[in-house]
Amino acid sequence: MSPLTEPAARPGPPAGTGPTDGTAAASGPLAEAAPRYRPGRTLPLRVELVRQLGRRRTLIMGAILAALPFVLLVAFAIGGEPDGPGDRVTLMDTATASGANFAAVSLFVSAGFLLVIPVALFCGDTVASEANWSSLRYLLAAPVPRARLLVSKLAVGLGLSLAAMVLLPLVALAVGTVAYGWGPLELPTGGSLDPGTAAGRLAVVVAYLFVSQWVTAGLAFWLSTRTDAPLGAVGGAVGLTIAGNVLDAVTALGHWREFLPAHWQFAWADAVQPRPEWSGMIQGAALSLTYALVLFALAFRGFARKDVVS
Repeated sequence: MSPLTEPAARPGPPAGTGPTDGTAAASGPLAEAAPRYRPGRTLPLRVELVRQLGRRRTLIMGAILAALPFVLLVAFAIGGEPDGPGDRVTLMDTATASGANFAAVSLFVSAGFLLVIPVALFCGDTVASEANWSSLRYLLAAPVPRARLLVSKLAVGLGLSLAAMVLLPLVALAVGTVAYGWGPLELPTGGSLDPGTAAGRLAVVVAYLFVSQWVTAGLAFWLSTRTDAPLGAVGGAVGLTIAGNVLDAVTALGHWREFLPAHWQFAWADAVQPRPEWSGMIQGAALSLTYALVLFALAFRGFARKDVVS
């Protein structure tokens, strides 16, 4: 056969491509084409963190959380001293006693809804936004293993959620200290906690709030792997969280409410007592982590089998 009639060799796949999950064996064609390829070093956390920090929604959410203490300060300045219902003394009544009290009240008014939004946003927008931008398939063809992609995005989403929950009380503590002075944390049940003890208790409160929001994070992350619409993932997680709060208000459910994460969302109040009680926070944290681990597992399992076309 002459060279003119010899069939041309079939071109192979371009270097660095292959299955969209990027999980080709290190000893296969991918390793021969890219001998320095290491799946565990793709999409470093630092790169993902810088990408997410530079997004407009991150900056807007940070500004909203930082502005809340100033809004409360103005509200107290206009409306006067906060009053509780009847003769009952609540945490709200002690809001202007010191900077520590102001920080505790800021957490109290935001724990039920406001702190849910950044968690749902940072964990629900992360994967769905890549699909919405039609960049998800290019990340997987880089190749970034699917599990590595989800781990990086989930870790950064949870990290930004924690940063949001730390930002609010820190700003509130600074604003409250300037406005009302540095002093002990006055307890609605009587007595007070010295500033050092109060700081430790507030740190426990923030840690519990973060763990209790893992259910919302799991819902948002799972929905983010199921849809290409970021708003659908974020809104779905917020909506389901609100639905849980509504169900918890139905007293006819009796002890069944104890299986709802919303039932334990204010268990952190036991930490701002003269003698803290841990049983409620332990039950709430255990329930939240159980639900979250199931939802995270569903997200990884479903995404590993998903046909990514966007």
